[in-house]
Amino acid sequence: MSDEEKIVSLSGARNKVKAEKPKTEKADNDSHLPEPVFCSFCGRPNTQVLKMVQGPGVNICSECTMIAVQYLIMEDKMPSGEAQAILDSFWSKIR
Repeated sequence: MSDEEKIVSLSGARNKVKAEKPKTEKADNDSHLPEPVFCSFCGRPNTQVLKMVQGPGVNICSECTMIAVQYLIMEDKMPSGEAQAILDSFWSKIR
């Protein structure tokens, strides 16, 4: 999965059509690489996380999202079996 595929934008970028470069051009240097996107919460770039969600002026990585979800579930003091299975599955994948 490329770094660009790891970023999900919620700020309307999905509806924009990207102009493609002609297939004959070769990338001779790294200037064509997309800039990294950083999580607004933990500061990690999209190259170090599973997924990144971009919003208007804010980004959140999948790990910070799961921490927030886990916090919200734990507020009820006893997570359901399904919720706990989702959390366990996620945390086992990033280790």
